[in-house]
Amino acid sequence: MKSICPSLKLFDKKVLVLGLSKSGISAAKYLVGIGADVYLTESREQRAEDERNISELKALGVNIEMGGHSEEFIKDAYLAVTSPGIPPHSEIMGRLKDAKVNVISEVELAYTQSGVPFIAITGTNGKTTSTALTSHILSEEFKAVPCGNYGKPPCDLLNEDIDYFVCECSSFQLEYSPSFTPQISVWTNFTPDHIDWHKGLENYFKAKARIFRLPQAPAFSVLNAKDEKLLEFSKHCDGTVFLFAGEIGDNCCYEKDNAIFFKRNGKEEKIIDISDCPLIGEHNYQNIMCSVICAKLVGVDNEKIRNAIMSFKVPEHRLEKFAQYNGITFYNDSKATNPEASLVAIRSFNDQNVVLIAGGRDKNTDLTEFSEACKKHIKDVILIGEAADRFEIELRKNDYNSIIRKNSMEEAIDNAIALNPDVVLLSPACASFDMYSGYEERGRVFKEYVLSKTDAK
Repeated sequence: MKSICPSLKLFDKKVLVLGLSKSGISAAKYLVGIGADVYLTESREQRAEDERNISELKALGVNIEMGGHSEEFIKDAYLAVTSPGIPPHSEIMGRLKDAKVNVISEVELAYTQSGVPFIAITGTNGKTTSTALTSHILSEEFKAVPCGNYGKPPCDLLNEDIDYFVCECSSFQLEYSPSFTPQISVWTNFTPDHIDWHKGLENYFKAKARIFRLPQAPAFSVLNAKDEKLLEFSKHCDGTVFLFAGEIGDNCCYEKDNAIFFKRNGKEEKIIDISDCPLIGEHNYQNIMCSVICAKLVGVDNEKIRNAIMSFKVPEHRLEKFAQYNGITFYNDSKATNPEASLVAIRSFNDQNVVLIAGGRDKNTDLTEFSEACKKHIKDVILIGEAADRFEIELRKNDYNSIIRKNSMEEAIDNAIALNPDVVLLSPACASFDMYSGYEERGRVFKEYVLSKTDAK
């Protein structure tokens, strides 16, 4: 399959890049390399760690300003390429709209510059694991590279010989991708998130939905049949629809008899036994199923799919089993920054004694379902961070009372080990910014302290 996309002619054009982020740096380097006149503008003040990137970009001919967006940089811009975190209702977006400057994402820029097909994977949760696994399976037959929110920015890959971009796409990126048309679009699930950024749940849904409908419809739309909203939406998708996590219709991938099967045109094929899958939990079986569909659509044979699944290593911070010590298994699920993400981890454990470490910066979403899951699957909950008060109140309101409060991650780990459970699970259900720079740092601190306290391997 080859992608056909519009091509932006940017030689000698003034292009504004918003944000000294990974994607902004990638876009600036690519743009200056094709002869654009590049102006990178960043609202925050310069930090010491920025010096290397700034020096490199300036040496390439990129104009850079830090600490605000000047009129000089905006004036006469032909196009703006934005970093994902800048919301549509921000002051700079209003100024660009008034100046009649079109704004696109770095993913959109890469799409307009490449004839290589994209497999786009979006969703509230699960998209990183699905992106990593899909690219891993496709690499059995093709040069398939993970990119976007996971892996490299796609602009970094435009000069490489690649068969498929397997691109994790956030709603932020899709909001600014008006012509992006993948060959395959995957939607893992949909739960409330990023409501403030999108100014409403329906806008969040629409941002993701655009790559499943005309005029951006893919050749194949792949959606989660277990998600009621997505199952209903699948009836209105364009392109050939495939469903996973349910034996529905003729194009689907599903679990049956403790194995994963793929069906197309009435033919059922067994792909892999669940017992051979290195990932645990229903949500991960769904990630496997959507990756299987992508692999089958591009022509990878069943034996290679099975072998690739068996050799796959889960991405860091995503229900990552990283240590065992004195009968205790430790899982790092720091990427679970909302209760919905923690739910899928919590429900992955049955008939085991599990201690959950949760808490951080509260997203103020409903905790009823989270509390019910803790009652069923979790022996003790250790709470840390700013959200601890509300989490304790909501857990007790829902008749869960095995709660411990600690002031730090280190104290929480010490207490969890002392309880001698089968499993210690970090799945915070919260953002990390009250204590850490991001979920990555939180996960690393968790892992490093566990390993320092034990001879876990």
